[in-house]
Amino acid sequence: MTAAGAGDARLASISAALLTGGSGTRLGRDKSHVPLAGVPAATRLASRLARVFEDVLLVGGEPPDDTPGRRVPDPPGPACALRGVLGALEAARGERVLVLATDLPLVSDALLLALVAWPEADAVVPRVREGRHALCALLSRERVRPIAKRRLGAGELALHGLFGEVDTAWLEGEDLARLDPEGLALTNMNTPEELARVERQLAAGRFTPAGA
Repeated sequence: MTAAGAGDARLASISAALLTGGSGTRLGRDKSHVPLAGVPAATRLASRLARVFEDVLLVGGEPPDDTPGRRVPDPPGPACALRGVLGALEAARGERVLVLATDLPLVSDALLLALVAWPEADAVVPRVREGRHALCALLSRERVRPIAKRRLGAGELALHGLFGEVDTAWLEGEDLARLDPEGLALTNMNTPEELARVERQLAAGRFTPAGA
């Protein structure tokens, strides 16, 4: 499937969950409200997801009021990414769940759709030399949810441990390079310096999907 346009059918069997509950400690402010080309980061990403997926969730935090999607609170437990992932898996309607962090504003439609189209596994995750991008992943709700719930309850919060317990496929190497030849789609904005880099890319008129 190509990126959805105005008249295209949206995916119903896969939910998309935008994690909006990050504290933004290193950035110094709530990442979901950071304006990117005049649009809050959460609103920008959720609007993109809503053009492709029927079921869009906003997990945790307090995203801007005009952000499209169902509001889903984080489940009980320590503040961590695993808690947001579990909240997404518990609330999703789809059989599989695309989990995306708000701090990946340059992620491309091509990359997201490649995760969806990848040969099915319990988890499909991009991986670069610097490490895996656990919060840009396609997860099986049925297979991953009980493991995430057990690990959160046991205080085993590292996401790499979660992927070690499920059948995980890695989108990497030449396959990832073809989708993201400039290596920018997985750029984080966790720090002021990273945010400045993102803003420079957006100011250059790139990474703006149709309708954004």
